[in-house]
Amino acid sequence: MVGAGESAGARSPRGGRPRARGALAAGVLLAAAGCAPPSPAPQREVVDLLQGAWRDVPGVAVDGDALQVTATGRSVLGPDGETRQPDPPLDLAGAHLLVDGDFSLDARLADVTGDATWAVYDRPPVRADEFRIEPPGLRLTLRGDELEVAVLDGSSSEDVTDPRPVHEERVAVDPTAPLAVRRSGGALEVVSDGETVSSTTRGGVVDSGELWLGLSSDDGSFRVTALTATATGAGSLGLAGPAHLSAEPSPEGLQALADRVRPGFRVGAAAALGPLVSDEEYAQELVGDFGAITPENAMKPQSLSPRRGVYTFEEADALLAVAESRGMAVHGHTIAFSEAVPRWMEELPTGSAEERRDSADALLAYVATVVGHFRGRLTSLDVVNEPFDVDQGTGLQENVWYRTFGPDYPAVVSRAVHDADPDVEQYVNENGADVPGPRQDALLELVRRTNALGGHVDGVGLQAHVYDLGTDVISAEDLTATLEALEAAGLRARISELDVTDAEGTAAQAEQYAVVLDTCLRSPTCVAWTTWGVDDRYDWYLDDEGLQQGHDLLFDDGRPTPAHEALVRVLGG
Repeated sequence: MVGAGESAGARSPRGGRPRARGALAAGVLLAAAGCAPPSPAPQREVVDLLQGAWRDVPGVAVDGDALQVTATGRSVLGPDGETRQPDPPLDLAGAHLLVDGDFSLDARLADVTGDATWAVYDRPPVRADEFRIEPPGLRLTLRGDELEVAVLDGSSSEDVTDPRPVHEERVAVDPTAPLAVRRSGGALEVVSDGETVSSTTRGGVVDSGELWLGLSSDDGSFRVTALTATATGAGSLGLAGPAHLSAEPSPEGLQALADRVRPGFRVGAAAALGPLVSDEEYAQELVGDFGAITPENAMKPQSLSPRRGVYTFEEADALLAVAESRGMAVHGHTIAFSEAVPRWMEELPTGSAEERRDSADALLAYVATVVGHFRGRLTSLDVVNEPFDVDQGTGLQENVWYRTFGPDYPAVVSRAVHDADPDVEQYVNENGADVPGPRQDALLELVRRTNALGGHVDGVGLQAHVYDLGTDVISAEDLTATLEALEAAGLRARISELDVTDAEGTAAQAEQYAVVLDTCLRSPTCVAWTTWGVDDRYDWYLDDEGLQQGHDLLFDDGRPTPAHEALVRVLGG
């Protein structure tokens, strides 16, 4: 599966073009898409930003009348499988500011150890599988008596994983003095102790009408004892809640139609918290049409445990809370995976028997903590994701799980998951196994052996990425044969990450979508159907030429595609 973090140079499911997928858009491109901001609350002149927010932000805790910020070490493992891009948290689930005109943001930082970063963006950052794209905004980092000022315009540089500021400087400040960010006309100013220490004419980088704030530390901690927003001049400001609050299930949505045809069958989509809280159209598409959510990145190991023994469940919890409030099922993604792993996990030593025992303890503690945390909230879970090599072979990837436990590591993981949550349905998720062939045979044998060794795997996830209709097409005959083979093995199936290129036209795309859903619906073995994303507005990937937009999903810039209309017909709508 490329959508869950396959390396940029890896092949697509059955030989299509190589690419590293990310189902989120660059900030500058999102702006061009014209996303409607949430409806404003009554305008105010001054807002205390310490109150009523920050509860779902990794590394930020409310401490009396202040915020305590500690380093999380969050990062994104890049397309090369080696470099890591910082992934500092943002206040996504809380209220954010709506601004019209000039403003001043004022803060007091205290007890800084190491460093303290305060970010002001005009929309949530991009968080994709192997990269994060910074949106327009300002980032201030205090180290001792030096303040680093970085202004970003949201455009993609040559290397999207290494964004370069359009304005950057370092200035000397009193680290105990009040700090402010002000926009005045076209200027963006940084003020320390009442004095302007940095000024740029790039004030338009926070001109979307929204302000999203982040607090983080690379290696240390600090306290925020005051944080306020004030409208200045003729400006005004207010607070807005997350966009999903106005979204409701549609009686004619895909899930509602599926309920009439086959009760209990789940139609789902991979989802991310950023667009869900910031884009009303995306939120309505997700909540209106789908009955299940697969967290796109929020439950991968690098997101849940960036440091050994440190867990950052906040964003995943916020995404699950939305699903629970709308009666949507949640498919967890994922436990054992070769990619999207934190540095501590990637570097666990396995050279000696003693090292392997210690590493086994660390990995099993991770499984127990994560699965125990989500116990009772997940319908199903990918306990092993993409076990086979990325070149469409049948050999196991020799990841940290393999190096620690050996080739039967799936059985170890499955038993540990069952111990932590005996009710969650377990799946092994893989690409290139949705049609008969050696890879599918190897997957079935892996699951049989896992269960023979005491595992509890209930089924397999058939990713069904169709990046090239010449090589990746899934026929009704092939998928039927696959589902019959799974049924004979006593296993369930999920279409887990379907997306289809429109390179051959939207009619061919729609036909492929319809074939997969129709075939899945006809098989009692196929219990769920999920597409890897919601709207082409957020469908972006990296290839050898840089950042590219995909057109693979059921909505395009807020409008249903012909593929969506074809699915409605399959479901009798």
